Amino acid sequence: MSQSITRRQTLAALTASVGASLSSNSLDAMPAPTAQPSFTLCLNMSTIRGHKLGFVKELEVASKAGFRSVEIWVETLQTYLKSGATTADARKILSDTGIKVENAIGFAPWIIDDEAARAKGVAQLKSEMEMLAEVGCKRVATPPIGAQSPGSPKIDLYKAAERYRTILEVGDKTGVVPQLELWGFSPNLSRLGEVMFVAIESGHPSARVLLDIYHLYKGGSGNVSLPLVGKPAIEVFHVNDYTADFTREKITDADRVFPGDGVAPIKETLKLIKRPDRPIVLSLEVFNKMYYAQEAQVVANTAMAKMKAMVAGV
Repeated sequence: MSQSITRRQTLAALTASVGASLSSNSLDAMPAPTAQPSFTLCLNMSTIRGHKLGFVKELEVASKAGFRSVEIWVETLQTYLKSGATTADARKILSDTGIKVENAIGFAPWIIDDEAARAKGVAQLKSEMEMLAEVGCKRVATPPIGAQSPGSPKIDLYKAAERYRTILEVGDKTGVVPQLELWGFSPNLSRLGEVMFVAIESGHPSARVLLDIYHLYKGGSGNVSLPLVGKPAIEVFHVNDYTADFTREKITDADRVFPGDGVAPIKETLKLIKRPDRPIVLSLEVFNKMYYAQEAQVVANTAMAKMKAMVAGV
């Protein structure tokens, strides 16, 4: 018995020794793990939209500035395709410029009460989703278009949730997920609580919300409740800044400025939404006429520099 135990102990010791040696050698051969970035820097083409460059030139300018992710506008892509180009041509341009389309900005009226008009809006969105899927875009913004004017009636949030689920199911078929967008100036979906209610009550696992520094301020939600949103709900987040010159009531889309040029609590907000498991796409969205008056490449280069400074230390 003692000899048997001794043999077992010896074998165990040898096995452990060899295993430790192999493990040590394997570890020595393995490269040190690198930290995953918390954010992906992205350019919303609104930032250079006023230059009227067109689909191809916008991508070239963004790429030259160092962006590898963009948000395109559906209308700009449609104009490009109407010129005789194909979605295969668009994919080649994206490949040549090293650009990934993270999201698209569209305005299909999917949420409105008018049943016939809403059906047309959903059909429009489906067609746009199919087009976006063909160029490799997997997301599309879905704001409360058609219900955003000052005189628009309030839409029942339970109905809004049903309608959001409808377009999420369209997304299941097309492979493009609608991102429920908060618009701070709108009578509908202007508050964080409203978009979260609609997303949750849709009862669909793909529900996602698209938030914005400016719109959170404009709508009065601020950033204090962002920790309640839940990390999976945010994949794309619009960044920008606003100055102390404008009150929440008076500020408009066109008054947004580059991150760091205003008083918005940007770094604090980014710390609240950052995820440990995957980077969030931070997309710079401004509509500033002062920037449109500058050369497009200068604007894009400045945008990249401002965004790098924005995420430093977050």
